[in-house]
Amino acid sequence: MSEVSSLFGGPAPAGSAISLYNQPSKDYADKVHATIELLKAAAIEFPGKVVQATSLGVEDMVLTDLIARNQLPIAIGTLETGMLHAETASLIGTIETHYADAGIKVEVYHPAQESVIEFVSKHGDKAMYESIDLRKACCGIRKLEPLSRMLASRAAWVTGLRREQSNNRGGMLAREQDDQGRAKFNPLIEWTWGDVWHYVAVNHVPYNPLHDQFMPSIGCAPCTRAIAVGEDFRAGRWWWEDEKAKECGLHVHK
Repeated sequence: MSEVSSLFGGPAPAGSAISLYNQPSKDYADKVHATIELLKAAAIEFPGKVVQATSLGVEDMVLTDLIARNQLPIAIGTLETGMLHAETASLIGTIETHYADAGIKVEVYHPAQESVIEFVSKHGDKAMYESIDLRKACCGIRKLEPLSRMLASRAAWVTGLRREQSNNRGGMLAREQDDQGRAKFNPLIEWTWGDVWHYVAVNHVPYNPLHDQFMPSIGCAPCTRAIAVGEDFRAGRWWWEDEKAKECGLHVHK
């Protein structure tokens, strides 16, 4: 492959995620077209009622770029759990600056402070390591409750889920229905990891520098580590738990 572009237009540094993973599939262009069409269809079907729930990971950065580039009336919302890496949290400002011409603003949803204080005072700030139930309770406070507020006035939402990310996500569709009856769009469901990074390289999409440190899936700081060669995408998330438990609840049907 020819020399790839970095975020700012020059050669990507050796060892960066772009230089390592920029490998588009043969039908990459078709996937991009299909993704744009699905986003447009969502915006038309649910005018003013669609939000992209971004985790600020690279897949979601691609979707935000597509929304901004195509001037789609889809809101951008994220969960600031209070436990994010500094590199992740700083992307909120980066998005608004990078896409200022498109008028992009990020809705930021925080957990209820009183719930966080009560949980930490009762269980400590390392409760997530003690049991799956406590870890999921922490996710419930820091993620699920704020997400419910993000989606309260929406009829549809957009995610960066891909089938390739985990076995748990292998059966997901480009369009689903969540437990509250909302339409849930997963426009990148067919994209490969190489497709994602090719889009980033070609379109100079800003991304979390932790991806350059072998963190393909980035969540809260205590629950994320780098992965080793041969490990799957989400091996660095809740690595002390059984593989079947590795979801926070945002994308699990009851």
